Amino acid sequence: MSLSYKKAGVDIEYADELIERIKKNVKSTYTKQVLTPIGGFASLVGFDRKYKDPVMVSGTDGVGTKLLLASMIGKHDTVGIDLVAMCVNDVVTTGGRPLFFLDYIAMGSLSSIPYETVIKGIVDGCKLAGCALVGGETAELPDMYKKGEYDLAGFAVGVAEKKEILPRKDIVQGDVLIGIPSSGFHSNGYSLIRKVIETAKLDLKKNYGFKRSLGAMLIEPTTIYVKALLALTGRKLIKAAAHITGGGLLGNATRVIPDNVGLAFMKSEVSPKGIFRFIQEQGCISDMGMTETFNNGIGMVLIASKKNVAAITRTLKTFRLAPRIIGSVVRGKGDGFIE
Repeated sequence: MSLSYKKAGVDIEYADELIERIKKNVKSTYTKQVLTPIGGFASLVGFDRKYKDPVMVSGTDGVGTKLLLASMIGKHDTVGIDLVAMCVNDVVTTGGRPLFFLDYIAMGSLSSIPYETVIKGIVDGCKLAGCALVGGETAELPDMYKKGEYDLAGFAVGVAEKKEILPRKDIVQGDVLIGIPSSGFHSNGYSLIRKVIETAKLDLKKNYGFKRSLGAMLIEPTTIYVKALLALTGRKLIKAAAHITGGGLLGNATRVIPDNVGLAFMKSEVSPKGIFRFIQEQGCISDMGMTETFNNGIGMVLIASKKNVAAITRTLKTFRLAPRIIGSVVRGKGDGFIE
């Protein structure tokens, strides 16, 4: 029997056909800085001349086991938004503007996954972030993934003005912590969430007293905060921003403060509520376990002077975000606690 790449599980012709089908959708994300068409060995992206001393900013992440939940529910059109969000939300915490994005999709068989649906989600995410999807890699790995399985990774690159990079060095006792709501669990803690579903025998199709099904709430895509934060950094209204991802509220917020101060969160503002409380109760998870794992409804934490709170609130409301004060900067050793 003669062998071929296709018989080994990799169909190059089918892959090329799919790439041709997604080209128009991908090109819809292009900005004027993109200099090369789709299909080259590498992508060229120019700089905006408004930057006097530009610094490159980069971030990479994945969606994690939320992809398994997407397969359980049969909904794959928003995991691409998650992928972009997890990367660009990190980039924008530096004050940087995401310029372009690249994806990596690995699967056992290209024909066994909703490839175009996933790509559409990535395109949607890039549009929400205002960056271009300039390339990616599609890898068929039949010996590494079972039929229907796939994994995602993303890479975002942006630019910041060197003098305006966050966090600033003037964070002091008395500054306030402002929480921007998350859309849900975003893309972290899903190994624990799935264990809760399994242990408590939860039905993803049931509402459990909520307005939507459990599955719909858990698959809700990650909020992309880029345009809202750029509106704040452009006016120099904030001193720091922390994207609340793996490691939860305390683990992430303390990453952006100097060693001579700490963070004090108000328990009433950061305790699990709604779907977070439901998962906590169903899994018998401790308060600290929730805080160290999930965002508890707060997707981004800002640090700012009290005098800027009103302006920050007004600005974020124009992006349909509802910020609230959740704590303050205190004397300490760069740690955080809840009181």
